[in-house]
Amino acid sequence: MTFQSILFDKASLHKESLEQPAYFTDLNLDQVISAITKGRAEYDLAPFFYTPLSEVENIHYRHEIMQGLENEILLENIKSFALKMSEIHRYLVMIDKLNFKYHKEGWLLETVDVYCEAVSCLAHDLSLLDIKARGLLAFREYLTTYVNSDDFTFLMAETKKIKDDLSTVKYCMIAKNLTVRVRKYEEETDYSIEVEKTFEKFKQGAVKDYKVKLTSGSADMNHIEAQILVCVAKLYPDIFSKLDQYCEKHSSFLDRTISIFDREIQFYVAYLEFVAQFKQAGLKFCYPQISSLDKDVYDYEGFDLALANKLIAENSPTVCNDFYLKGRERIFVVSGPNQGGKTTFARMFGQLHHLASLGCPVPGLKAKLFLFDRLFTHFEKEENIKNLRGKLQDDLVRIHDALNQATPNSIIIMNEIFTSTTIRDGIFLSKKVMEIILRLDLLCICVTFMDELASLSEKTVSMVSTIVPENPALRTYKIIRRPADGLAYAISIAEKYRLTYDSLKERIKS
Repeated sequence: MTFQSILFDKASLHKESLEQPAYFTDLNLDQVISAITKGRAEYDLAPFFYTPLSEVENIHYRHEIMQGLENEILLENIKSFALKMSEIHRYLVMIDKLNFKYHKEGWLLETVDVYCEAVSCLAHDLSLLDIKARGLLAFREYLTTYVNSDDFTFLMAETKKIKDDLSTVKYCMIAKNLTVRVRKYEEETDYSIEVEKTFEKFKQGAVKDYKVKLTSGSADMNHIEAQILVCVAKLYPDIFSKLDQYCEKHSSFLDRTISIFDREIQFYVAYLEFVAQFKQAGLKFCYPQISSLDKDVYDYEGFDLALANKLIAENSPTVCNDFYLKGRERIFVVSGPNQGGKTTFARMFGQLHHLASLGCPVPGLKAKLFLFDRLFTHFEKEENIKNLRGKLQDDLVRIHDALNQATPNSIIIMNEIFTSTTIRDGIFLSKKVMEIILRLDLLCICVTFMDELASLSEKTVSMVSTIVPENPALRTYKIIRRPADGLAYAISIAEKYRLTYDSLKERIKS
């Protein structure tokens, strides 16, 4: 196959969304992507993670590459290449800031030399590996053709020739009063050796070194150094003339396809490095089955990535949960005590589907997930005085907008809607919303304290957050399939809304 992109198997699919999806904040995916892309600002990776794929085949394309990069040798080869390319980009930025001609040309020559080495090494390293992924095979073929091309071999040869020529440049400086004369080196005696020998007998142990060390990596050159360099160029006109021609010819030396690969491959490297810490903590990841037709979904030992990332940093355990929908089942209605992990479970469901739509391995031992066209979330928000709507009206407007845009291939995640009204009105409104969702036949999670919603239809599945039986105040954070038990855990709800006796007393006093 012809190589086009390491992220997209077809050129027509190559797109990036510059803005994060509306559901990111509700699902804490903004935290996840921020953690994944940390330290890689130069690659601008976030748009790749904002953009779900629309074709199952492209997801398989990414799975192959991600699995291929689990080979430690291949991954290290890619990282080594990336380090050299990062060095090249730093040099190019520095060159733009330099003021003097030959200083700029010298650094451009050095940059091209690093580029030739990086590309040649990667081509050699990839040639030694047994690669299966279509995308990696296509890139290896492209890279092999590129490094064997006349243009690249000429670039390497010319770069070496110019560097060799410049290494023969030798000159002397004679500084007298305020004048500096520059002339060719004429094999004069190096008296520094004789001076050192003369004073060697006076040396008593280690002494301070007063030599001035010039830093070759410095981007600084003052006007005196620049003028000296101009004088040296006049002493060796042929060599510096060739350097001028070289720099003019190769000012745009970077191959566009290789530059694109350098950025896109970081999508995989960043994600795999992020995942490694969870695996080290004993958590599981898998490559999910993906379908855009079959709405049977499941995930075993899944978890909320954003929460797990915090818990691992705190050296705390992460609770995993299972779920499945089969046949005509479409909707999870999650009920149970507050602070029992219901919202975390809903976020996990959304995170899993988004990550799966990117072609990434997802949290869990085994998973099958649905390739959605749109994902909508409706989480409780504080009242916004700017839109002049009350909380209930705002809830209704937001859910109405989502339902108007949703299709049978969408996913909706609702977290405790209509909490600002009476129980009776909340149940009435929730049932109306659920009826529309049932008609659309889309996948949905509804976190609610209204147990009546759990048995609305054969399409609804009741999930309940559990407690420690001997102590109802302790949560297990496990969400299991079972009928809603009707226990409202009133004291927990009262604590949430500050309606306990002590809270009410305190509020009345204030």
